[in-house]
Amino acid sequence: MPFALYVLALAVFAQGTSEFMLSGLLPDLARDTGVPVGTAGTLTSAFAAGMVVGAPLMAALARRWPRRRALLLFLGAFLAVHVAGALTSSFALLLATRVVAALANAGFLAVAVAAAVAMVRPDAKGRATATLLGGVTLACVAGVPAGALLGQLWGWRAAFWAVALVSAPALVAIVTSVPDEPSPRTEIRPELRVLRRPGLLLVLGAGALVNGATFCAFTYLASLATEVAGFGDAWVPALLAVFGLGSFAGVGASGRLADTRPRTVLAGGGAALVAGWAALAAFADVPAAVVVLVFAQGALGFGVGSTLITRALYATPDAPTMGGSFATAALNVGAVAGPVAGGLAVDGGLGYRSPVWVSVAFAASALVLAWPLVFNAWPGRGKAPVSGGRRDGGPCSTCSASGRDACVCASTCTD
Repeated sequence: MPFALYVLALAVFAQGTSEFMLSGLLPDLARDTGVPVGTAGTLTSAFAAGMVVGAPLMAALARRWPRRRALLLFLGAFLAVHVAGALTSSFALLLATRVVAALANAGFLAVAVAAAVAMVRPDAKGRATATLLGGVTLACVAGVPAGALLGQLWGWRAAFWAVALVSAPALVAIVTSVPDEPSPRTEIRPELRVLRRPGLLLVLGAGALVNGATFCAFTYLASLATEVAGFGDAWVPALLAVFGLGSFAGVGASGRLADTRPRTVLAGGGAALVAGWAALAAFADVPAAVVVLVFAQGALGFGVGSTLITRALYATPDAPTMGGSFATAALNVGAVAGPVAGGLAVDGGLGYRSPVWVSVAFAASALVLAWPLVFNAWPGRGKAPVSGGRRDGGPCSTCSASGRDACVCASTCTD
């Protein structure tokens, strides 16, 4: 993988830390700002809502900018609003900074995904996506637990300052490492027309539900650990790191399988994801089981989710600017719905297990929605194959409507 791809992953690490770190800071932040924990959880939903709107909007805005300039502008804005968030005492203003940070993050990620897949071979989109998303999983392994630890030592504001400080060297690295090349000069309307493809909509819908399950449980993981499993506050950063290690393993595995065996990941991983969330809800009062299941669900959630992102990219080769933004927006639809649903369950008096049961419902719905993709063609039907091969490894000559006789491997066909 090109070195510039790892530079982009560094910036994604800072952004992923920001997106996920509130799971370890919610109790302290809620007390400091004078709001219920469920209300404080809407900070996560606000960030995700900004990502939903910002991904296609910022991608469309930046599609004619040179990619390096766009990346610098978005990352610079992201850094600035974290400084503002660290300085404010108002929950309303903090909520606003989360939305602006999300818009900047969405624009950065949309451009970064397009830049990443442009740096590699046409049949290596899965590996490129996994490398980029490795920044998010490393944030779960190191950034989020470190943020929780900083919050325990010096308050939640310290975590916001840390994100700003990590973003600064990423800015410098982008200047020196990312090629200063223009974005493809494409018209917006043809790229938007790919959303008419039913198969693509299935992939995006499944991605939203999978991410909804992940964010619903993860947002309230600190409360589940302390209030149900009986862990002390000092164990929360370690438990978050366990989730991060699982997500890192899941993305690494999916990077190797998303290009060649997407159906296997979706069918097997999707079923295991449902079972795992149910087991976590049922055995949340058993500390050893919680540790094992948190690792497993991190791996499964991110593995299945990143595979769906990869397939969305394969399905939109004729939307090089907007394809990644559609996947980003879909995942963050789930990231909005998940914490909101979990917060409603908690504030409704259903207890801290309830967000995990909500995750079961999200994951089961994703499996039902995506199940046709296991037996039929992945989205992107058409006449001319892009690349890839048959089940027996031979050249891909035609693509049938069902996909049973031709392209089932590393790619799809364009209209």
